[in-house]
Amino acid sequence: MKKILFATSECVPFIKTGGLADVAGSLPKNFQKEYFDCRVVLPKYKVIPEKYTSKMEYVTNFYMDLNWRQQYVGIFRMEYEGITFYFIDNEEHFSGDQIYAGMPWDLEKFAFFSKAVLAILPVIDFHPDIIHCHDWQTGLIPVYMHERFANNAWFGGIKTVMTIHNLKFQGIWNIETMKSITGLDEYYFSADKMEFNGDGSYLKGGLVYADAITTVSKTYAEEIKTPFYGEGLDGLMRARANDLRGIVNGLDYEDWNPETDPAVQYHFNAKNFRKEKVKNKLALQKELGLAEDPKQMMIGVVSRLTDQKGFDLIAYMMDELCSDAIQLVILGTGDPKYENMFRHFAWKYDKKVSANIYYSNDLSRKIYASCDAFLMPSLFEPCGLSQLMSLRYGTVPIVRETGGLKDTVEPYNEYEGTGTGFSFANYNAHEMLGTIRYAERIYYDKKREWNKIIDRGMAQDFSWKNSALQYQELYDWLIG
Repeated sequence: MKKILFATSECVPFIKTGGLADVAGSLPKNFQKEYFDCRVVLPKYKVIPEKYTSKMEYVTNFYMDLNWRQQYVGIFRMEYEGITFYFIDNEEHFSGDQIYAGMPWDLEKFAFFSKAVLAILPVIDFHPDIIHCHDWQTGLIPVYMHERFANNAWFGGIKTVMTIHNLKFQGIWNIETMKSITGLDEYYFSADKMEFNGDGSYLKGGLVYADAITTVSKTYAEEIKTPFYGEGLDGLMRARANDLRGIVNGLDYEDWNPETDPAVQYHFNAKNFRKEKVKNKLALQKELGLAEDPKQMMIGVVSRLTDQKGFDLIAYMMDELCSDAIQLVILGTGDPKYENMFRHFAWKYDKKVSANIYYSNDLSRKIYASCDAFLMPSLFEPCGLSQLMSLRYGTVPIVRETGGLKDTVEPYNEYEGTGTGFSFANYNAHEMLGTIRYAERIYYDKKREWNKIIDRGMAQDFSWKNSALQYQELYDWLIG
């Protein structure tokens, strides 16, 4: 049996700020249990809900050196949904009200965590074949494996995989501080290792020393080899091209299910959505104070309101878009200029635009279940989960062809009768508007064709089972 250890800074259901938590919580459950013993290790944050911490059992504790001082390492464990989770305890690092405190505090927190992940292994008597690291917070694990654990016979044969969820976040700070925190010497801060534009980078260290690298879609794996998407690491990505592969994230199909979702008022499925889905639209129109019209096309947006997500394109076209026969429902927070823009348009077109400048899991699910289309014009999108949720809930995605959006949404072709959504290639506001208007035309003038797009979308399988099989192939390739 192959042993895999996931090392992650967040993981559902214990703690979540983004998609990384979904991957760490959902993927291990989907490996074939007869071949893979997959466990997960994460920090024991003070903000993990009491309903979980009360079920954790204390294992042991010891002291570990982190460069110039000894630090306490407590170990707790818990079984959840058939998976063993380990929690590393240290009040100094993990007792804050937020799991990320910003730089430079997070550098020490995750240097401690990375080293502790390796130090606990002999103590818990778990010798993984592979340690699967996620994002810059665990980037030092492959580095420490090379630097101070490689000469320890107990650690022989352990391979590392580094997964990039978003290359934009790299754990960068000045080299002197980084050397002081990590205890790594000058050797590790040369241009071919952790040095990055005169500073040090945790993520770069992980990418240099990991045995294999993955990212969260095939297209993004190609994009990050180019200067535009590579965030300064495109040369390294090209150099490691043979060890790099893209595997699309999955969606938890039990959790995201329009037939059983408790947030959805009128449940529906691929067979009866033509009758039932519109009831959710009417209910949402009423709840949000929009004009109640079952025939009006409703477009949803659930997102961080940032440039990365394409909101400069939407801002540029907002007046023209609002002149169309559509309604627009926005949910999310982010850059104040976009928050205020949506508030302004919700005031100006109060029966057409609903701006919900906060985050709500329930409202997000209602939007996926009620809207006719879902807009995601991202500048870059490593994987993206919103388009997968849209497809699952019979809401037609309108996306820009980048990263995971390109891999998961097939553009509609009216001549061949194929496709699961609408897409545009260039990062251009007019091209986006043209694509939205093409979707409007199909929605209003070719309703049967529109419903067939939904049929094909709801028939897609982006559950975790698919992703898990591809990761299993990678593990088999690594350990033979």
